[in-house]
Amino acid sequence: MIPLAIDPKHLQLAVAGNGALTLRRLLALRRAGAEAVLVFADAPTPALAAAAGAFLRPCLPDDDALAKLHLLWISDLPEPLATGLAQAARTARVLVNVEDVPSGCDFHSVAEVRRGDLLITVSTNGAAPGLARGVRRGLEACFGPEWGARVEEIAALRHRWRAEGLSMPEISQRIETLLTERCWLSCPTPR
Repeated sequence: MIPLAIDPKHLQLAVAGNGALTLRRLLALRRAGAEAVLVFADAPTPALAAAAGAFLRPCLPDDDALAKLHLLWISDLPEPLATGLAQAARTARVLVNVEDVPSGCDFHSVAEVRRGDLLITVSTNGAAPGLARGVRRGLEACFGPEWGARVEEIAALRHRWRAEGLSMPEISQRIETLLTERCWLSCPTPR
C-alpha cells in the first residue's frame, strides 16, 4: 500500500450502502473535510437519510454516476451486490473500498488521530483493523488536543525562519531542537 493524504476538495467521493456502517463512513469523511460526499442508498436507514441530506441519491450508482466519481466506499450491502458494484466502479476507473473485505479494496481507510493540522494515521493494510484502532488509542494518549496549537506555533516559526532566509535543513534542525527542549515527544507509559 502507498500512504497518501487526499484533499477532498478536488475529488468526488461517495459511499454506497444503507445502514450504520455507511453512516459511520459518511461521518468520518465529513470530519476529514469532505463536505460534498454523495450517498447512494436504495433503502437507507432514517439516520443515514437524515445525515446525507441533499447528498442522498435514493439508488445505487449506475454507470453514469460511477463515471463521475473518484473514490467509492461500499458497505452494508449483500456480498454479491457489493462485489458487482465494486467491479463496475473499477471498470469506470473509480478506486473502491469494500468495508471489511480487504481483497475487495483498492485502498484502505486508516485509523487516525487528528489534532488541528496534525494527522497521524495507522494502517495494517486491512489485515487487522482492530489492532490499528488500538494503536490509534495509544497515539491519542501521546498526542493530546494541545498538539493543534503546537502545529500552529511551529508553522508560524517555520514561516518566519523561511522569511529570514534559513535553509530547509536549518529549519528542520531548529524544529528538532524545539521538540527536544520542550519534551513534546514524551509519551505516557502504556497501559
